[in-house]
Amino acid sequence: MTVAQLEQRMRDWLAGEYRAVLFEDYGEVVAYALFRELPDEIYLRQLFVVRNRRRRGIGRRAVEILRSEVWPRTRRLTVDVLVANQDAVAFWRAVGYADYSLTLEIFPAHQ
Repeated sequence: MTVAQLEQRMRDWLAGEYRAVLFEDYGEVVAYALFRELPDEIYLRQLFVVRNRRRRGIGRRAVEILRSEVWPRTRRLTVDVLVANQDAVAFWRAVGYADYSLTLEIFPAHQ
């Protein structure tokens, strides 16, 4: 996607049911979380940390802030992770998420 397409997609999400939280470090935005609140759960669609600030604990701290200051403690927290992205799977497990389901698929034949 182009930057303009990504920007429009984010605008559409925020105009709908999603909320975003920005995380700053000394005035610089270093991460954001995009999520929606449902009656019984908080669905985290994206947690993004800028590339040059990754692996410094920013993502872990962002999740801690979300859980302690933003999200109600009475809701189930969910996030989708591609199973092939082992670094992401390890991160989410390390911050407290546990495996719940696995979606399997068969791609249609190309013609």
